[in-house]
Amino acid sequence: MDKLKEALQEGSLVPFLGMGVFKDTKTTDGTQLPYDSDSMILALNNGRAMSDRLMYEYSRAAMSLEQRKGREFIIQMTNHIYSSKTYELPFVYEYLKTIQPKYLIDTNMDESGCKVYEEVPHFMVTGVSRIMADYDRFLVYFYDVASKTYNPIAKEQLSDELPILFKPMGAPIPEMNFIVSDADFVDWLTEAMGGYAMPPFLKAYKQDKSYLFLGVDFSRDTFRMVANEITLGLKDGYIVTNKEELTKKEQKFITSHNLELIQSETDQFLKDLE
Repeated sequence: MDKLKEALQEGSLVPFLGMGVFKDTKTTDGTQLPYDSDSMILALNNGRAMSDRLMYEYSRAAMSLEQRKGREFIIQMTNHIYSSKTYELPFVYEYLKTIQPKYLIDTNMDESGCKVYEEVPHFMVTGVSRIMADYDRFLVYFYDVASKTYNPIAKEQLSDELPILFKPMGAPIPEMNFIVSDADFVDWLTEAMGGYAMPPFLKAYKQDKSYLFLGVDFSRDTFRMVANEITLGLKDGYIVTNKEELTKKEQKFITSHNLELIQSETDQFLKDLE
């Protein structure tokens, strides 16, 4: 355990966060923040379940809603889920705030990852999809502590001189961009496979890194593909889960990516690291 904390601090072990870190997070009015695919679908659809086919994965459900109500509806609904109510920073982010990793991958679509670095200058890279300007599916920002603002910069300015926060599925700030529906994921993954989902610096920087997967559900196809593209060239890593049984696809992903399974609740695992 000591070695894991040390590796997080020195940057050889990269935290990779998924929706599961919100399992115990409620807004001030008692609303549960989405922490898995099902709860995300309910949040997007005003608390109503959808057909079994659509309930399989939230990106599929979001695509159905987008076809009926338009893409802007999905963007605004996603923003509403994370920005309309206040909630305490989940323990995972509070813990990472004490370490401020050199590189953090946060696939969640809220501002919690930003709060890890809110007191220090840092870079943020956010994912975008379905844009016509070029092939790049990312935007790069520099965070200015004095003004507490993210300012756009050229991708060539990214370096490891400051911490890097990578939010591949988008964020509500400084521009509202989210990768939520099937069409978003297909576009992002297509360009990711062509090498356009990460700035050139990150593509080189991520090589031979180890990853610590927290709150990530690999039972869904989409997120296995997303994680595979983001961690291409990885050395090994760990996945923390309290699931008693894993699906064959999850097990295959863990084995093929040389990951060690740690059976634990995410928060408890981090408390044990202390």
